[in-house]
Amino acid sequence: MDPAIPSIPSIPSFPSETDVLIVGGGLGGVAAALAVCRAGRTAVLTEETDWIGGQLTSQAVPPDEHPWVERFGTTAGYRALREGIRAYYRQWYPLRADALNLPELNPGAGRVSKLCHEPRVALAVLEAMLAPHRAAGRLTVLTGHRPVAAEPDGDVVRAVTVEDVRDGERHTVAAGYVIDATETGALLHLAGVEHALGAEARGEYDEPHAPEVADPLNQQGITVCFALSHHEGEEHTIDRPADYDFWRSYRPAFWPGPLLGFLAPDPRTLEAVPRTLEPNPDDDPLDVHADQSADAGDKELWGFRRILARGLHRPGAFGSDITLVNWPLNDYWLKPLIGAGEETATRAVAEARQLSLSVLYWLQTEAPRPDGGTGFPGLKPRPDITGTADGLAKAPYVRESRRIKAVTTVTEHDVAIDLLGPHGGTRHRDSVGVGAYRIDLHPSTGGDTYIDVGSVPFEIPLGALIPRRVRNLLPAGKNLGTTHITNGCFRLHPVEWNAGEVAGALAAHCLDEGVEPHQVQAQDERLDAFTRRLDRSGVQRHWPDLRGY
Repeated sequence: MDPAIPSIPSIPSFPSETDVLIVGGGLGGVAAALAVCRAGRTAVLTEETDWIGGQLTSQAVPPDEHPWVERFGTTAGYRALREGIRAYYRQWYPLRADALNLPELNPGAGRVSKLCHEPRVALAVLEAMLAPHRAAGRLTVLTGHRPVAAEPDGDVVRAVTVEDVRDGERHTVAAGYVIDATETGALLHLAGVEHALGAEARGEYDEPHAPEVADPLNQQGITVCFALSHHEGEEHTIDRPADYDFWRSYRPAFWPGPLLGFLAPDPRTLEAVPRTLEPNPDDDPLDVHADQSADAGDKELWGFRRILARGLHRPGAFGSDITLVNWPLNDYWLKPLIGAGEETATRAVAEARQLSLSVLYWLQTEAPRPDGGTGFPGLKPRPDITGTADGLAKAPYVRESRRIKAVTTVTEHDVAIDLLGPHGGTRHRDSVGVGAYRIDLHPSTGGDTYIDVGSVPFEIPLGALIPRRVRNLLPAGKNLGTTHITNGCFRLHPVEWNAGEVAGALAAHCLDEGVEPHQVQAQDERLDAFTRRLDRSGVQRHWPDLRGY
């Protein structure tokens, strides 16, 4: 080296130890990282894709939320995320005046949620929320890394090894607490943490909707979502997908016709109901009022998960709406994602991608139009929206994970409206959050059709976040202590965030106080100290008197 040029010291980019290691950068992982860092502790957050945000970003799923979300029923952190997304649109998008001034702006005017929006906007807001902690040196974020090994030592997990998906380089990080925020509960498997997978037998918890026989490989289907706009008179038809002939002829036993078609079961009644597709309708987006307790909103597909409504903006700003395809047509359930080996998982994702591409090709070439013709060749996949080459989401939408064998397991008896009545719901002495959603299971790899039944607003017990044996690993998402059935109402965006936020807060609290999670949950004085901490941070732990749906 030229002696006149000063050398630059090597700065390690990968910490070898931290207070809390969070593996998985979905909503639960981000919420956990924020809670840890707000408490003044250090955290490492790893994520397999190159986008944090999980189901909200890399999986491209607009939030599924309960009807009271604008007033209560979430943590303050989740409300900050939602308001940050709205602020982003107000700051940077050419909204018309009456939309700009609307407090409850729904950027996509989708019917699935009161806040439908583009994945990249959520990504920008999540990155902004983490930015001060990264600048302060409390948080290291490592995208493109997946867990490959863990080091259990009795009832403690000492370290986790992650692998760079780009070059295969491996790094091991030791931590006082480890949080599993992966989409599949990967650390539960790697660290030998006792867990459930798939469907429990009815006899285990006496759940009315559980099958007679347990089946670990009976898991909800996954979906590879994609984004579309529509440009009349243009030609955007993709190449015919390799598996198109199979998917075009595929007819599930519990379906009223071919899967590639507009006739599909109503998830709640299982009656055959036609769907319609009307790209870029002329209605005013401000007239859309999303409320799944009154109307699931899934019968007209274009507006169901619309994420950009051109009518909210100044004339000519956008040539088309943008909608997100997460419809009955592209749910995939032929192979399980978890528990059948890496080769099967790889095939499942590949086949799910082929299904979604086949849906797109069918829409462009064969789908019936209202005018009697066939095909919408003006449907344009939007890789700029999903951050991929083909317009499909970066990762499949995973509805069901491995689940810890928990101190407290939430069962159908805690949440089902048919068992509790509309104002029921189990009250937990150790409640650390709330949630509300129907028990919504999509068709499964075991051959089950939809299970979509009413539930009541529920509390999240701290015991559902604590493994029965392991002392320093916590779940932060769909891997908490639910069953195959109750996962159906715990798997949505606000509850995942709540679980992650509490997991991060609990890890920091235990480090600060020199206690362990089991002690906090079991001992009233220690539980009170922790829940006061949650109360101060804006975690709602109980519901007012509400009616389930």
